[in-house]
Amino acid sequence: MYWLGIDIGTGGSRALLVDAQGKVKAGFTAPHEAMKMERPLWAEQCPEDWWAAAQKAVQGVLKEAGVSGAEVKAVGLSGQMHGLVLLDEKNEVVRPALIWCDQRSQPQVDAINQTVGKANVVAHTANPMLTGFTLPKLLWVRDNEPANFEKAKKMLLPKDYVRFMLTGEHATEVSDASGTGLLDVVTRRWSGPMIERLKLDSSLLPEVKESVDVSGTISKAAAAATGLKEGTPVVGGAGDQAASGIGNGIVKSGVASCTIGTSGVVFAYLDRPQYDPTGRVHTFCHAVRGKWHVMGVTQGAGLSLQWFRNHFAPGVEYDDLVAEAQQAPPLSHGLYWLPYLMGERTPHLDAIARGGWIGLTAKHGRGDLVRSIIEGVSYSLKDCLGVIEGMAVEVNSVRASGGGAKSLFWRQMLADIFRRGISTLENSEGSAYGAALLALASAGEYKNVEELCEAAVKEKDCLIPSVHESAAYDRGYEVFSVLYPTLKPVYGLIHQLA
Repeated sequence: MYWLGIDIGTGGSRALLVDAQGKVKAGFTAPHEAMKMERPLWAEQCPEDWWAAAQKAVQGVLKEAGVSGAEVKAVGLSGQMHGLVLLDEKNEVVRPALIWCDQRSQPQVDAINQTVGKANVVAHTANPMLTGFTLPKLLWVRDNEPANFEKAKKMLLPKDYVRFMLTGEHATEVSDASGTGLLDVVTRRWSGPMIERLKLDSSLLPEVKESVDVSGTISKAAAAATGLKEGTPVVGGAGDQAASGIGNGIVKSGVASCTIGTSGVVFAYLDRPQYDPTGRVHTFCHAVRGKWHVMGVTQGAGLSLQWFRNHFAPGVEYDDLVAEAQQAPPLSHGLYWLPYLMGERTPHLDAIARGGWIGLTAKHGRGDLVRSIIEGVSYSLKDCLGVIEGMAVEVNSVRASGGGAKSLFWRQMLADIFRRGISTLENSEGSAYGAALLALASAGEYKNVEELCEAAVKEKDCLIPSVHESAAYDRGYEVFSVLYPTLKPVYGLIHQLA
């Protein structure tokens, strides 16, 4: 028997099969259409495209593994967080989804803070309100597209739209719901005060489950579309970062993960809810029952390198760009990259922050530009780690995952900048793997998720910081740290012109 994980990412949907020991049998990815950006800092995708890709991914992984749908015992889901999917009374999509990196909703954030009170928002949800969260996106639709808001009868998150297409159920789970701005993260249920103060209809919200609880079963139509067996259980699953936390084995104190995907995340386990007083990091429910996690987010991590390649080096392989970066010296001849292509969360909480190079001269070549991008993203991830450690969260070692972490060069740079050992795992699948493990954990063959992760997640190697390189990056980070506060007034001026 096998267990299936499906991850709805920004660039594609991935399906992954694991066996009863948590070993990967096969994986298959189907791409999504690129996100649409009609204006600066706007970002949308079509939920129907996620479902189409999910079908192809499931069909592909079953074929690649030579496994029938009847051999899949349960399905777990993961996906990009915060996206707003609105369904009408016929369960059809009302408008394209505003996704995680959409930053248009600052006026709605301001209105929420004024109506509810900043301190009350934190008291009700354990987090400050951010433009990236789902709630401000929902209110943006209410304020700017009243006809679409009137049509909306249910609000879902990206992976939960795919859940609906698989099962016909409107449901979510605690880790993904934590990023809406509407969940009471401490009690793990929707916040009545937030709903009431903002005059929302609670029927708009789906049922909230724990990550290993069954949320529905594969419908007849979904079975025909995917090759899965009708009646197969689908568990709650997790938002992509909590799922990645499971896939990376971050289910105990002392070990953190650093994931470099489109965004970048530093993620650590919490036995109890605690949060940064200024809200620079997120405190969310973990996919582990009754536990929590804290995470810092860099909006433009892998996105920075992807943006550079797409616009300035089309057709060039990432490995070739990284090889050029290796020829440049540490600190890139004094060139700094600010990775704020989609505003920034940790630690600045600034939706209108802008990316760019500082220190550019006629001497700099493409290798310097690429190296500065990798350094700038790594410095920003160090910002995340610093806030988490400032909360007295124990971080003794860091496990790297995501596309960027496949680069030995980038992992060594992280080790040097973090001054921490950076480990990789025998399995580097991340979110899709975590979703599959949550499906496996629901089978009762392990006592809990922690026991399963202890058995299935194994470290492969560890890179140790270089004393010389770390000293250089300490000096570089001092400069990086003053760039954002120096430029912050300029961002406001630029935003007025956009």
